[in-house]
Amino acid sequence: MSTRAARTTARATAQRETAGPAPGPAPAERPAEHPAEHTAEHPAEPRNPGLRERKKQATRTALGLAALRLAAERGWAAVRVEDIAAEAGVSARTFNNYFSSKEEAVMASGTERTERVRAALAARPPEEPLWDALTHAFATALEEHSAVDPGTLLRARLALAHAQLAAEQVRFEAGMAATLATEIARRTGTDPEHDLYPLLAATVALTTTRLTFEHWVRTGSRAPVAEAVRRELQRVRVDP
Repeated sequence: MSTRAARTTARATAQRETAGPAPGPAPAERPAEHPAEHTAEHPAEPRNPGLRERKKQATRTALGLAALRLAAERGWAAVRVEDIAAEAGVSARTFNNYFSSKEEAVMASGTERTERVRAALAARPPEEPLWDALTHAFATALEEHSAVDPGTLLRARLALAHAQLAAEQVRFEAGMAATLATEIARRTGTDPEHDLYPLLAATVALTTTRLTFEHWVRTGSRAPVAEAVRRELQRVRVDP
């Protein structure tokens, strides 16, 4: 053995002798304590949207309203995404983070209507027949929040005049129907994954309301639109 190798071996032996016995396994860590799961006995507390979410919703609303304003001023064909973004005070890149087209931006400006109808439906007495509660919810949303404001009228007229907007409106209503179907399923004790009724009722109610409103706009009726919606919804009543 070479002198260098001997010195290395001796050094390693000395280190082992002075180091003492190898340490045993580290004690198991206590599992982190987690809050109790939300169950029927411990339901989750409703949470209000945070500041970040409120800012995002404000930006979506601003972009939708900007699209409507520019459409009123210039005509729909002359409105570009860049124009909408500038009108709302954001970049075109920010616009594209929220919407895939100007048509989607216009339809999204009516998102609050879905929540108004859902909230009105949830507030109806549980013993009330579903279709009566649904009819009241749609009519109440129209009565309390002035569905005939200039923006709503313009959105309806644009959808009637432009095929791309009409197609976007159909896609938008599909999302609205899914939201309402969840509340309908809760009220009727049905499973929307296996029972068609919640989605059927929501879709029929939404389509009837839209067609009634479009007819009201085309004919220039001065009768209350909420009453027209009540009447037509009763004509197509869909009970469980």
